[in-house]
Parts: sequence; structure tokens; C-alpha cells
Amino acid sequence: MAKTRGPRRTTNKDSVVVIGLGRFGRALALELVDEDTEVLGIDENAELVQQLSGSLTHVVRADSTNEDTLRQLGVHEFNRAVVAIGSNLEASILTASLLVSFGIPDVWAKALSEAQGRILTQLGVHHVVYPEHEMGQRVAHLVRGRMLDYIEFEDDFAMVKTKPPSGIIGYKLADTAVRSRYGITVVAIKRPGQGFTYATADTIVEADDTIIVAGRTRQTERFSELQ
Repeated sequence: MAKTRGPRRTTNKDSVVVIGLGRFGRALALELVDEDTEVLGIDENAELVQQLSGSLTHVVRADSTNEDTLRQLGVHEFNRAVVAIGSNLEASILTASLLVSFGIPDVWAKALSEAQGRILTQLGVHHVVYPEHEMGQRVAHLVRGRMLDYIEFEDDFAMVKTKPPSGIIGYKLADTAVRSRYGITVVAIKRPGQGFTYATADTIVEADDTIIVAGRTRQTERFSELQ
């Protein structure tokens, strides 16, 4: 067992336990720490645990399918937990089942397939994520069009970072009728060398601007493809 950053136990409601420290779990845990969130990392692989021993609040080598082990680590006291176990389907399901049985109110789990995702959902996991699939979709959108960034939400809604098409350059947004013509809303705009600011009806779009638009997924895609 390896533990870092002092003797404090990471069991308060603002902390997160991340089980599985492969590429996805490691990236997630490190990002959470960078955002000042305390993280308890758990993995069976001694090498991975050692690699992260100076980076996470606590990191432990343990079998996450063992209920007694998880209770000894205080996992049942967390409000948020992530099962980031990769290809070991049995370990993923058993671990997720234990977290749900603990009554943890916010359990996330990684799935590699729709079948695995259905099982995790049936177990009571609150959030199932498909990182490889979702990243593949996102990159496909970026490769295909003029998008600079792309985020798709549920219910067929997306936000896209893109360059403005020629049809709205030099006009106030109120005069471009983007909502009626394209079914999207320009929500933010960035001038070269400046940060993003909220777009208003009086905002005049310039050729070197970067804009963020929101709307139905296909409509934001079509808008970003305009020249």
C-alpha cells in the first residue's frame, strides 16, 4: 500500500475515489488534483501505483472487488466515485456493484461497449461514459469540418468553436438572422489576442474572430461547414 501527501484520509464529501489508474483513470485523477480536488486512487498494479505516488492525494494498491478492502479504505464514505477499470469486465462490474451497494450517491463508470454500459446501468451506476467512442466522435467532427472544438450534450444539443462564415462578417449579429437562417445562436466571441466575451445583438463579427455557437447538433455542424 502506498500513500502520499501526508496522513489525512480522503473521505470528505468533496473528494473523489478513482478506481483503475490506466490511461483514462490516470488522466482523470490528475485533472481532478489539478483542480484542487482530493483524490484517492486505487489500482491492483503496483507499478501504476508507484508512478502516481507523488501526484495524487492518496494512492493505494488494492483489490477493488473485495468489499472489506474498500471499506477499510473508507471508500463507502465517499460521495463521488469513478470506476475507470479498462478491459477487465468482471472487475469493472463487481467494483461498480459494490460502490452502488455502499449507497454512494454519484457513481461514474467507464464502459468499452454498449453491452457493458447496459450492465452498469442495470446495476444502478448513475453515469456511464464511453471515452474511446466519445473521443472518436469528437475527433471525427473536427477532422471533417472547420470546427476548432466540439462538445455534444444529451438531447441532440451541441456547442461548437469555429471561425465565422463570410455571410455574417461585418454585420451586427442582430442583422444576420443566424437563428432563423441557420437555427443556431452565437453565444461568445473572441478577438485576436483577447479572451472570449459574451456575444450580444450589437456585436459585429470580424473575419479574424473565433466564435462559439450553440444549437441542435446537425445545425451547428452545418453552420461550421459554411465558408
